[in-house]
Amino acid sequence: MATVAAGAMLTYRRDLSAARARLGAVDRSVISTTQGALEFAERGQGPPILVSHGIFHGCDGGLRSTRDVITDRRVISPSRFGYLGSSMPTDPSAGRQAAVFVELLDHLGVDATSVIGISAGTSAAIQLALRHPDRVDHLIISSGNWPGSPTSEAPPSWATAFYTDPMMWTMKTLAPPFVAQLMGVPDGFPHNEAEATEIGEMLDSIFPVGDRSEGAIFDAFVSNPEINDYPLEELAVPTLIVHAVDDPLASHEAALRASERIPGARLVSLESGGHLGLGQSDRVRGEIETFLAGRPPRMA
Repeated sequence: MATVAAGAMLTYRRDLSAARARLGAVDRSVISTTQGALEFAERGQGPPILVSHGIFHGCDGGLRSTRDVITDRRVISPSRFGYLGSSMPTDPSAGRQAAVFVELLDHLGVDATSVIGISAGTSAAIQLALRHPDRVDHLIISSGNWPGSPTSEAPPSWATAFYTDPMMWTMKTLAPPFVAQLMGVPDGFPHNEAEATEIGEMLDSIFPVGDRSEGAIFDAFVSNPEINDYPLEELAVPTLIVHAVDDPLASHEAALRASERIPGARLVSLESGGHLGLGQSDRVRGEIETFLAGRPPRMA
């Protein structure tokens, strides 16, 4: 047993070191804001699009999540409150996060940008569009956390026990299908090697978890539940919602109801792919490109 435990510890340290090396390879910058430090990363050229990343991610995850669906734009990916190098303010909210997004745009000299909110990044993206519509050309919500979705309810308090590197690594190592289900992979996936690779990359992308846990707790207990009280009817920017029918994590029915509340919103229902949109990159990329072409965006 001692030999097994020692081997597991060595493997854990190796995997955590590899995760930190992957994160270290991301070119990240940090600015000072009214809410503390804000970290961000960028890639590409062209009209800007700001990414409000999902839970357990960060600026690196924002780049990863949009890699295959946004290919012709300047992607601006901040780490939200409590993720990686971004501070957690004393009184955080999605509205304050939206205000910090504006400070980042000001710092970068970007007058207005398209915005994509992914999963738990929905609340901050919606708040940015509600509070600062003059700074948002287009709003895209992918696999969104909408009012009435299971994701909009706070989890039991014991769930935070899993928000650590040792615990998440143990589950990922001993029960990867279980962790994949937690990330919204439907039963029956993967269907092919490409989907298996994508699932593996997404599982790896949440590490190191410890550097993201404060933000994940904020998302789960504050930012996600906030969405239930948002006046979606007041959104005044072009809005595209992309959601898989078989998403086992965030409700497609909630996305449908949200699309009916948002003036002029368009819902793209993916027939499969779950929360990660597995196998749907070509479809989603085409839908996003068509949507963004609908109104000429302002260049930075």
